Amino acid sequence: MPDIAYEQARHGSSIGQPLTRRDGILKVTGAATYAADNRPGGLLHAVVAVSRIARGRVTHLDVAAAKGHPGVVAVMTGANAPKLAQDPDAKDNPFMFRLDLLQSDQVRYAHQPIAVVIAETLEAATEGAELLAPRYAVEPARIGLDVEAPEEPDAVGAGDKARASRGDVEAGLAEAERRIETVYETAAQYHNALEPHAIVAQWDGDRLIVDTPSQGLGMAQMRLAALFGLDPKNILVRSPFLGGGFGSKGLLSGPQVLGVMAAKLVGRPVKLVLRREQMFGPVGHRAETRQTLRLGTDASGALTALDHHTLTATSSFDEFYEPASALSRYLYAAPAVSTGHSGVRVDTGTPLFMRAPGEASGSVALEGAIDEMAEACGLDPLDFRLKNYAEAEPISGRPFSSKALRECYAQGAARFGWDKRAKAPRSMRDSAGRLVGYGVGTALFPALMMQAEARAEIRADGTGTVALGAHDMGQGAWTALAQIAADGLGIDLAQLDFQSGRSDLPNAGIAGGSAHTATAGSAIHSATSAVLAQLAELATGDERSPLYGAGNAGVFARGGRLLRRDDEGRGESFADILARAGRASVSAEGKAAPDPASREAYAMHSHGAVFAEVSVDPDLGQIRVTRLVGAFAAGRIVNPRLVTSQYYGGMIWGVSFALHENAVLDPRSGRVMNANLGEYHVPVNADVPAIEAILVEEHDPHVNPLGIKGVGEIGITGTAGAIANAVYHATGIRVRKTPITLDRLLG
Repeated sequence: MPDIAYEQARHGSSIGQPLTRRDGILKVTGAATYAADNRPGGLLHAVVAVSRIARGRVTHLDVAAAKGHPGVVAVMTGANAPKLAQDPDAKDNPFMFRLDLLQSDQVRYAHQPIAVVIAETLEAATEGAELLAPRYAVEPARIGLDVEAPEEPDAVGAGDKARASRGDVEAGLAEAERRIETVYETAAQYHNALEPHAIVAQWDGDRLIVDTPSQGLGMAQMRLAALFGLDPKNILVRSPFLGGGFGSKGLLSGPQVLGVMAAKLVGRPVKLVLRREQMFGPVGHRAETRQTLRLGTDASGALTALDHHTLTATSSFDEFYEPASALSRYLYAAPAVSTGHSGVRVDTGTPLFMRAPGEASGSVALEGAIDEMAEACGLDPLDFRLKNYAEAEPISGRPFSSKALRECYAQGAARFGWDKRAKAPRSMRDSAGRLVGYGVGTALFPALMMQAEARAEIRADGTGTVALGAHDMGQGAWTALAQIAADGLGIDLAQLDFQSGRSDLPNAGIAGGSAHTATAGSAIHSATSAVLAQLAELATGDERSPLYGAGNAGVFARGGRLLRRDDEGRGESFADILARAGRASVSAEGKAAPDPASREAYAMHSHGAVFAEVSVDPDLGQIRVTRLVGAFAAGRIVNPRLVTSQYYGGMIWGVSFALHENAVLDPRSGRVMNANLGEYHVPVNADVPAIEAILVEEHDPHVNPLGIKGVGEIGITGTAGAIANAVYHATGIRVRKTPITLDRLLG
């Protein structure tokens, strides 16, 4: 088979171009179909009734009153819910979590589903759910990190080690010239994507069709197949658009499965959409943390030891521990590094993946402690970081790309004007007399890659198709993946039919871990390379083709043509090659997976540095973030416009993390007291500062064939810590608890 070059054309290529979203017009005109927009014939509406206690049992539901309400068709409880083929509490892999599917009368957290009312209209279903008037046998709620003795988990996050260390930390601290011990706390945060979790489910015998927002179509299909005892081929999951996911839609939630059960119970299509307050419980959240860090340095300011321990919470009935200490395993050089986690079981829904799980909360504490250590050494916070960045991962010893990280700091500091920072805290003011502070934080996120498949086809009319079950939750995958596909086939985007968002297409894995573009893009690269190889074989083996005998020299694709690599003047169109061969098309499938050898040999991360400016009212303590500058190196950039947007989103969430988000739980009832977007604070337009993202050029040949790294989550890491450090520089008060509120500056 001839050597086929995957080569980006110098002019007119798609990769690297700041194209606007291909789906943008659909979204701004309202033509994009989200899950809850689907209305099959005979549609019924389902409403979940949820628990108002956090622990105990449901002793009574007034099912008769609910069923007697006009328009109510059925009430699904544990007594009549369809039987499942798999125990919803079963766990056989790290991405499998227990679901509340009306299997008992036990209540394990507030807002747990306890019944589903199905009616002809949404209003009737809502009113019927109120008529259930549940009664409970209440047990005391266990809320907070001090409610029980902590335990050390076997694993944190998605199966990572709970503890990892290198060297003798106690000896390193004992030998240190300077030492600090500090404790940082982060609040619980709850998922609040604009689109709540929703599902439209319809059965046709043993065939199931669902429309639901999903970051993992293949995983959703397999979970439903196991729960209902179906052949996965008999399940179609459609999810062309998501109104935000951020990890909460990576795995099916209990309410989504309840919608499928409700449709099975009544034999008609059913729509179920969670209300905003019902999101605070069954769809995952970021657990609160209490992080203790101990650091030591020698007389020059070089780290001698770093110890980072996280206390966090999981639910009483399942395990997900926020891996906040894990970041300290990679970033800073020290002869001795120790990281560990412990957790308590509380009466909440199970914490799950939330944008930059572990890194977001861990970076706040780590970057704050690094700032404190720099101050103890009398060093500029930026200089201290540059002095102590690792050249190899402290735990694994794999080579670490500090060159890219240092370039991020150089470009970010220059653009921000870090050299204008006064050394002493509380010594800078603006023209209005407000205190001004500068802060900095390192951004780091692993360059992950998963497994995916794709299918590619070139047709006799010169057009092409690339199909895979990929996901676009707002990050622009429809556009970026199509750019990769068009370049892979050597055609213009206008000639490409890009198919995505359905589980009956090749499995593109999961859109999570900032790995979707790298993973799905590599599968596309594999499929398009394979289909071009078939086309080249037809041409180079045909004496009538101008490419005959070009196998040794090789060919490449551009502009719907195959061209000799050693003589671009000799080529032939796809259409001519297929016509002469009597073929209507050629097609191929491709797969992508991480390379174990490269992953073992090299540390792989996206890198960045975030600089924050804040102003603080000296009398009232009111904090305003006035500027953010982030510089990020993330390998090959497919679409600069989309990447910049992702960086902005992450940095804005960093503002939210530092100053706004805080789920307040009542320790008596276990209920979230601010379960709405009025009292659960997130930034609005007036809170978003002047914001800038610098795309630092980086070429990494080891991460994957395309050199792509993730950008979705790195923006939040470093940003919250930079803001907290800026608040300290402005006020001289070190607040070690997020969100930073004015009372913590005035107390």
